[in-house]
Amino acid sequence: MSETKTTLILGGGVGGLVTAVKLRAALPKKHRVVLVDREPDHLFAPSLLWLMTGLRKPEQIRRPLSQLRKKGIEVVNGEIEQIDPERRRVTVAGQVLEADHIVVSLGADLDETAIPGLAEAGHSFYTLAGAQSLRDALSDFRSGRIVVLTASPAYKCPAAPYEAAMLLEYDCRKRKIRDSVELDLYTAEPGPMGVTGPEFSAGVRQMVEQKAISYHPAHPVHWVDPAARQIHFKRGVQADFDLLAYVPPHRPPRVIRESGLVGESGWVPVDRHTLQTRFAGVYAIGDITGITLSMGKPLPMAGTFAHSQAAVVAQNIAHAITGQGKAARFDGQGECFIEAGDGKAGLGRGNFYAEPTPQVKAYKVGRHWHAGKVLFEKDWLRRWF
Repeated sequence: MSETKTTLILGGGVGGLVTAVKLRAALPKKHRVVLVDREPDHLFAPSLLWLMTGLRKPEQIRRPLSQLRKKGIEVVNGEIEQIDPERRRVTVAGQVLEADHIVVSLGADLDETAIPGLAEAGHSFYTLAGAQSLRDALSDFRSGRIVVLTASPAYKCPAAPYEAAMLLEYDCRKRKIRDSVELDLYTAEPGPMGVTGPEFSAGVRQMVEQKAISYHPAHPVHWVDPAARQIHFKRGVQADFDLLAYVPPHRPPRVIRESGLVGESGWVPVDRHTLQTRFAGVYAIGDITGITLSMGKPLPMAGTFAHSQAAVVAQNIAHAITGQGKAARFDGQGECFIEAGDGKAGLGRGNFYAEPTPQVKAYKVGRHWHAGKVLFEKDWLRRWF
């Protein structure tokens, strides 16, 4: 325990950021905490929904990862080219980094090419560039049909497309063009946030349909015709659009697929309480993981879980290195805000590890929850940087 130990944290999103800061605070200075990311900035992704409707600017929702150096965290910027989990070695831009512990928090890649024509036809509001291009397109939009689309049934932040539809509807009303705009929401999944249970799912659907947004579930996409502005679905129907906002299919990053970490689900299997992989000293957290719930469905990809899992892993690595404190366990608790427009939001909170099904409570839509999300955004960027 007197030897210097090195922990490599791969990814500077929610999970990686929380792991790095908490682990650094828990360890003596002689131990190294190294955060690796190909991007120079941390982006607070939940606020992309506000950016796409002009309520935020990019500089308001991102921070340089280099600021973490003042906390004693080493930051390495570069493409992760190879992960050797057995030897705990990671190659970054040609440089080999060795570690005693590795935390994989690389999230899911957005695979826009998986659906022919999708990227050329619309705007992905899951990226900074896509949210900005959607914002610009909206500024010139005066009439026609807006379609919000989920291209596949599994994606991170399950509330986001439903929030996006409601925020776009609110934006049209603010700009006094709502009477000239049709709004449709097509989803590959059979209902909103299905893992939360039928009651919660029905409540989110009601929120959407109360705003005169036409909702079309169970419509997986086959291909999109950018020239004709038409979506072709696998069930043999088509939908026209004038403006398309979409959530692209997700998949693990290439370096993860080639690392030997991926399991039968296509994602990284981990112990559901400790987040350990099958390799000693290697953990995976957040969207990259595949955790099957008792009901047979996967734990949703959501920042709330990445945050909690990061705290557990940081505590357990600190315990393993110092022998102090006690081990922690991830208990499946999670929550998320659901933006509804009009300066209002709802909240869902509960135990996703409950048996036989998750127990999630819906809190009534109101201005106080929207204010809570605004405060959370500000606190996040202040606390971790």
